Amino acid sequence: MSKTFCLARSADVLEGVPTKRWQRFMRGLLAEKIEWVLEADIKNFFGSLSHEWMLRFVEHRVGDQRLISLIRRWLKAGVLENGEIHPSEEGTPQGGSVSVLLSNVYLHYVLDLWFERVVKPRLRGEACMVRYIDDFVLCFQYRADALRAQEALAKRLRKFSLTLESTKTKLVEFGRYAHRHASKRGRKRPETIYFLGFTLYCTRNQKGNFRIGLLTEKSRLRRALTRLQDQMRQMRHLSLQEQVNHLNQMLRGHYAYYGIAGNLQALLRVHRAVERYWRKMLSSRSWDGAIRWEQFQRIKEQFPLLRPKLYLPYRELQAIAIL
Repeated sequence: MSKTFCLARSADVLEGVPTKRWQRFMRGLLAEKIEWVLEADIKNFFGSLSHEWMLRFVEHRVGDQRLISLIRRWLKAGVLENGEIHPSEEGTPQGGSVSVLLSNVYLHYVLDLWFERVVKPRLRGEACMVRYIDDFVLCFQYRADALRAQEALAKRLRKFSLTLESTKTKLVEFGRYAHRHASKRGRKRPETIYFLGFTLYCTRNQKGNFRIGLLTEKSRLRRALTRLQDQMRQMRHLSLQEQVNHLNQMLRGHYAYYGIAGNLQALLRVHRAVERYWRKMLSSRSWDGAIRWEQFQRIKEQFPLLRPKLYLPYRELQAIAIL
């Protein structure tokens, strides 16, 4: 089945490897003459999927009627809320056991095949699509192609009970050619785009070559800090060893996802915020009312917090993110 989902660079939903996901995305923006990027957002995607179309897509590859019946019952199982069962006539429960897989199957037929076999042959320039479940961007060489594809995309999604979120869908001039044209349009640099929790921007390295930079999106950074603070409040009654184990587990997951070259400062910001708030939580349970930094440093030496680590370092990113 993995071969089926290789179109439009959507295979990483099955692999679940952030670095491979970004490698494909960077090659899509750099290897091709991309100048315009369409950021598309599907409104209430998981809650709008058509059960009829979903079953038709699955039946296209699966002939076992027992499995089809199981999927049908799972889709219509409903949601238990406040002791009441609410029937489900459309959509899949976000966070459900097989929602991600079924959603990827749905968009494979709705978007991936359509873009590769219908849209691209009708375009004047080069184009590509990068998708991870319901998050996707369409990249084009010419603005006229992007506008035509945007109009066709809205019609295509409506056919399958989906709609674009107008406030989050926009066409952005982006790429090495956009970087050259930015000054002519009265801007110091091209606009930024947001994808999978990152802010992507155009910049240059020390040699003057074009490079795509990545930073943690501000809203995602605030969300991560809030989640870490909530966790520390809940576990401040635990032993120091248990606390540091929980914190390191959360930090490890954060570094593994956002640990991309150029994003080290955002990782350090999270690390410093965790240190400050952990000291505050330890002080709140101290008889003295506060733990001095000297005492806290000794605690950190005995129970160290994970330091930021780049899982996609410069030497690997340089090969795919510089032209």
